Amino acid sequence: MTAPHTARHRPGPAPRGLHRFTRPRPPAPERCELCGTALDTGHRHLVDTTRRSLACACPPCALLFDRPGAGGGRFCTVPDRVLADPGSAPSAAAWAALHIPVALAFFFHHSGLGRPVALCPSPAGATETEIDPAAWDTAFADSRLAALLAPDVEALLVRRTGDAADCYLVPVDTAYELVGRMRLHWTGFDGGAEARAALDTFFTALAERATGIPEEAAHP
Repeated sequence: MTAPHTARHRPGPAPRGLHRFTRPRPPAPERCELCGTALDTGHRHLVDTTRRSLACACPPCALLFDRPGAGGGRFCTVPDRVLADPGSAPSAAAWAALHIPVALAFFFHHSGLGRPVALCPSPAGATETEIDPAAWDTAFADSRLAALLAPDVEALLVRRTGDAADCYLVPVDTAYELVGRMRLHWTGFDGGAEARAALDTFFTALAERATGIPEEAAHP
């Protein structure tokens, strides 16, 4: 007995209007979270002081909220300066008094709480560590960078390596960028070799980007 003939269906070309559903979609462009304008790479950020979050911003919106008190003070434009000062890092004893459990942390003045907070990169993201305001005052009493720190939008980034320490004043979004990189590369208990290499690369780029404290800021 011969097998019955089975007609094979050969799909024809997809209707022209369906091609857009079969092709990979390009990534959606980032947009300003205030006005909806499409953004280029390297755009500015705002700090939403109500939600304690970062918002992407186009140049006009970033310029608008760069003025103190604009929009009722809810949004503040993140500055783009990076400053270095060798004498601004806390001593080993002062660091120990802050009870920071790791050798890398960033600090910023939380205007809502009225005090500085410390955050440490971890596999889970930025982990907050409560610090004693008195210990902060002692650790950074002679720090010229701490004296220049703008609330909410700038951070002091400190990395200790043995008895030495690096300290930079950075935009707060740069500090969170470091957190993201560490989370991406973190393996094992201590981060692993890949995370340490990413950390070295980040601080090398930061050192190249940093400038010294401007004379007018050093001597107001």
